[in-house]
Amino acid sequence: MSITSEKTAEAGFRIRDQAFAGRKPEPGLYLVATPIGNLGDITLRALEIIAGADRLACEDTRVTATLLSRYGIKRRMFAYHEHNAEESGAALLADLQAGLSVALVSDAGTPLVSDPGFRLVGQAIEAGIPVIPIPGASAVLSALLASGLPSDAFFFAGFPPQKQGARRARLEELTRIPGTIVLFEAPHRIADSLADMAMVFGAERQAAVCRELTKTFETIYRGPLSQLAADFADMERVRGEIVVCIAPPAAEAAASEADADTILTGLMAEMKPAKAAQEAARLTGLSRRDLYARALQLKTPG
Repeated sequence: MSITSEKTAEAGFRIRDQAFAGRKPEPGLYLVATPIGNLGDITLRALEIIAGADRLACEDTRVTATLLSRYGIKRRMFAYHEHNAEESGAALLADLQAGLSVALVSDAGTPLVSDPGFRLVGQAIEAGIPVIPIPGASAVLSALLASGLPSDAFFFAGFPPQKQGARRARLEELTRIPGTIVLFEAPHRIADSLADMAMVFGAERQAAVCRELTKTFETIYRGPLSQLAADFADMERVRGEIVVCIAPPAAEAAASEADADTILTGLMAEMKPAKAAQEAARLTGLSRRDLYARALQLKTPG
């Protein structure tokens, strides 16, 4: 579907009482970061691209309409989300191949972070179409900054699985990460997730739960995972967007293979291998899964 008849080159935007003329960008796919809450967290370049691109693709036209209204941008929007990505992606790619400019925005924050935009980016790159990032707000980086945890190395893990077994298995994989871990979580699952995190990472591992970042009721909860799990278990209802940051394992907690064997052997004198592995993981910062496998080997040598 072509939109060459839409006169987006004449579009503009307003900031308070001042009007700004639009600027049609060069052909290409523009990945435009939008505010994660506070609508003031938008860049001038982002407004220019949103107002001037030949096509504006967004996750939810109702959400993006609020942003457009705030800045006096009147233009047509096209829905592009996980449920229509195949059909809408093909239409967007056709327009890109025809030499048009496409601005892609998510509901909040930077596109491609936990949304289907990466598929369109891959197709555009394969077709030789320029892909241009327009940086701005990011819930991941905002939470990391506010957490007070080390930021020199971090790993974004998206949303953990919804079911407890799969969630614990995924968290177990993350115990190997030598940096701060950043995850998203739904408010109705945060208490259960924090309980699983305390069990897998260790009750005393420091963490931060960042809720409603940049919004009116922004709140940052900091402390050991066990305390955060208890605090959220006592809350009647949790609302809002949530980002969890978990500190990397303490340097002194890293144990050698020989140390781990000694710890496991001592623990298995009083408890079963599974329980011994769980306790050894808490003491050493090593993977509980790896420790359990080693515990079974130590129990049946040879």
